[in-house]
Amino acid sequence: MQRYQPDKLNLTKYLFFTGKGGVGKTTTACGTAAYLADRGNNVMLVSTDPASNLQDVFQTELTNKGKEIPSIPGLTVANFDPVTAAEDYKESVVGPFRGKLPDSAVANMEEQLSGSCTVEIAAFNEFSSFLTDPEAEQKYDYIIFDTAPTGHTLRMLQLPSAWNNFMDENTTGASCLGQLSGLGDKKETYEHAVKTLADGTKTTLMLVTRPQKSSLLEANRAAKELQEVGIQNQMLLVNGVLEEATDKVSQFIYDNQLEALSQKPEELKKLLDYSIPLRSYNVTGIENLRHLLKPEQDNFKAETIPPREFPKLKDIVTELDQSNKKVIFTMGKGGVGKTTIAAAIATELADKGKKVHLATTDPAAHLQFVISDSEQIKVSHIDEDKELADYKEEVLSKARKNMTQEDVAYVEEDLRSPCTQEIAVFRAFAEIVDDTDCDVVVIDTAPTGHTLLLLDSTQSYHIEVERSSGEVPESVKRLLPRLQNGEETEVVMVTLAETTPVYESMRLQKDLDRAGIAHTWWVTNNSMLTSGTTNPMLMARAQNENTWIDKVAELSDNHYAVVEWHPEEITGAALHNILV
Repeated sequence: MQRYQPDKLNLTKYLFFTGKGGVGKTTTACGTAAYLADRGNNVMLVSTDPASNLQDVFQTELTNKGKEIPSIPGLTVANFDPVTAAEDYKESVVGPFRGKLPDSAVANMEEQLSGSCTVEIAAFNEFSSFLTDPEAEQKYDYIIFDTAPTGHTLRMLQLPSAWNNFMDENTTGASCLGQLSGLGDKKETYEHAVKTLADGTKTTLMLVTRPQKSSLLEANRAAKELQEVGIQNQMLLVNGVLEEATDKVSQFIYDNQLEALSQKPEELKKLLDYSIPLRSYNVTGIENLRHLLKPEQDNFKAETIPPREFPKLKDIVTELDQSNKKVIFTMGKGGVGKTTIAAAIATELADKGKKVHLATTDPAAHLQFVISDSEQIKVSHIDEDKELADYKEEVLSKARKNMTQEDVAYVEEDLRSPCTQEIAVFRAFAEIVDDTDCDVVVIDTAPTGHTLLLLDSTQSYHIEVERSSGEVPESVKRLLPRLQNGEETEVVMVTLAETTPVYESMRLQKDLDRAGIAHTWWVTNNSMLTSGTTNPMLMARAQNENTWIDKVAELSDNHYAVVEWHPEEITGAALHNILV
């Protein structure tokens, strides 16, 4: 695989960087922008990533208007906060109904427009203004975006009912407000933007991934989904490649990378792919940014890592046991190790004499390797695909009875949103919590505050209009108040000692606060700091973890634990190793 050097590639004017949280989208987009500007191009960089640390990277205050970076002539940077934009958008849609509809109906409308889909649409609104601006097209050689719209958003834009401003008179339980209902005047702009996105002579989708199996699978999913909506011109950038092994730890990582890349999914094998080496530094500040894509790097000498003592996972479990928690969720973004941490918590609680029910959405085969049923632990696997299919069918069968074909098509697409999956899975969890005869239930995926508020507001709304016809099952109605009882429920936040995972966990935390859900504990998983590595590159990376572990300590008011990086797959008896 060749190194990524943007000036050696025949790049299009519009570049969209996409990939799951923490793979380095923003870093790679910034590095590309600086690299191209340094070679005499006029470049506009647009960030719509709510977790974006663009201000840290450029060490300057940025606005949504676009600011020239004096130390990189030719580079202009605009930073939008789509969360704020989504709030403004939500108010423009809901505002006219205040005072005209019951408060519970207005609250339900607000919550429907409080999810990630609305944030995505607000972000797309910003993309569109750049993609369709003739002045920007003339002025800049390259316009670079550090996030890309999802297939779900692009499909939504093509559905007539998504634009409708209507309150639905049926009891489908799906969104009854067109997600795009406040944007009717933008329809033509959006059509133009979608056309530009699908034009391979103008736009390239840069799929950013890590040399890890889960990351490559996610890139493959995004590639397929965006190909299906017409974005064919795609390129794969593998970020954070460790180029040489010098000790046991680095050898393990190096071998794993090779294995993951040799087994990458078929779709990705068809794409042009380039690598970006793992760097020893965090990409903040102009100098580091300019260095990122340079073939020659300064020699660096990693400093010895001074030993630090951190609280252990065992300490958290002791407290959960003593406070007699009944429902424990592990929460965090994909790939941070929620299932392993949940299994370790379940194991330790069982050792303390509790009867534990461990419920997981992880593929069943994988969990059987991690932990198996015993006298003290019962393991349940929730098949997300099946739960989702059942829930969709339940909603659609109601919709088909009394909705037009166009509206059914909208409901069908709306059901593809991440919120729908959460609701379907949460219903399954509620059944487990309801039925269990165990002392404690440990669940490896937590619903977001938005999902809980959506269920809660749907319930209140339906009660008020006297047609609660089973959209919110009884088990869910019973579980909602239990989740808001801090004496019974605990959400353990799981993160990594890196920028994006910590920022994303902060967002999840705010969302839980909004829903009044108790959360005290944080776990920083897979820490290199205590791995004992002597590889200079990994030592430097480990050193950088200190900042983020300190940040987690501050955010959690010192209610946290650090779990060290382990080379082997953690299963069975080895779960005890991560507790201490």
